[in-house]
Amino acid sequence: MNVAFERPSILQRILPVFTGFDGPLSLAILLLAAAGMLTMYSAGFDHGTRFVDHGRNMLIGLAVLFVVAQIPPQRLMRLAVPLYVLGVILLLAVEFFGITKKGATRWLNVGIVIQPSEMLKIAVPLTLAWWFQRREGQLRTPDFIAAALLLAIPVGLIMKQPDLGTAILVASAGLFVIFFAGLSWKLIIPIMITGAVAITALVMSGDAICEPDVKWPVLRDYQKQRVCTLLDPTKDPLGKGFHTLQGMIAIGSGGIEGKGFMKGTQTHLEFIPERTTDFIFAAFSEEFGLIGCGLLLLGFVFLIFRGLMIAAEAPTVFSRLLAGAITLSFFTYAFVNMGMVSGILPVVGVPLPFISYGGTAMVTLGLGLGILMSISKSRRLVQT
Repeated sequence: MNVAFERPSILQRILPVFTGFDGPLSLAILLLAAAGMLTMYSAGFDHGTRFVDHGRNMLIGLAVLFVVAQIPPQRLMRLAVPLYVLGVILLLAVEFFGITKKGATRWLNVGIVIQPSEMLKIAVPLTLAWWFQRREGQLRTPDFIAAALLLAIPVGLIMKQPDLGTAILVASAGLFVIFFAGLSWKLIIPIMITGAVAITALVMSGDAICEPDVKWPVLRDYQKQRVCTLLDPTKDPLGKGFHTLQGMIAIGSGGIEGKGFMKGTQTHLEFIPERTTDFIFAAFSEEFGLIGCGLLLLGFVFLIFRGLMIAAEAPTVFSRLLAGAITLSFFTYAFVNMGMVSGILPVVGVPLPFISYGGTAMVTLGLGLGILMSISKSRRLVQT
């Protein structure tokens, strides 16, 4: 008996590509993207083509998100080790053949100039999630030690460039995976206590250890200066402390309601350095005040909460660990950027997601959000 099968139309074949996206996560992205475009228009309308370029970068990030969302988590898992190995090889290549700018060797010319450390922001959590997926049901202390070594290699190479900001982001993403995999609190609590004691000792002895002739182990001189500037930015108000002081002035001058859209004097009189990139939160705070900052924080909380919900409902260990780590990476971005602009953390090159200008950062953001969308889609397919 001959049975005729009706071939699906082009529309029927294309439609699934545009369906299945997580509604709440899409809403959070839309709201934060709108806030980013609004802020960039005010902070960057007189800064060349920053506003137009920011919109272009957002479209590129959206395209990356859309493409990555179509890739099932199982295929993403197969890419983990190759991406990690390629990233480490490129970091080693930077060490020997890298391009140096402003005293830092972070870039590599492979026909186009790239910054390999950006790849590790995604490759490291991917690889660690893959590792713990393989060890599911038989985790032992050596497995956590192996994971720590997988994390330490790229973080060490990135710090050597030096690039403390990116090293913090890569390290935090990896540590989130290790934590979610079941790292014992017996190991976490002593580290937290040690860190608290070290910070307290640093604050109490700041004047003595910040003398010019005192050398700090591990950290370079410019990193020592950043920490010392954090402790007392007024010691060099026109030099190392200028960024921090101007950021704090702009945030404080915004008050409760802010000065109004495009009315920020600190911003438009160019007192805020890097007002479209690392210090754009200061420009936002000046114009929109405490109320605007509260709404922006709510937007990030909404995004992070939804990401953690996706992680909690993910069907596999790999997807749960990956979704949780990527979601909390957004928290790290926001916390470190707002903290350094507010004067509670040292100044490091960490952008504010959606808000800060930067093509590479926007692509990385699109990759992370695309992975979350992919995991959310896979969960729905399993349920159906």
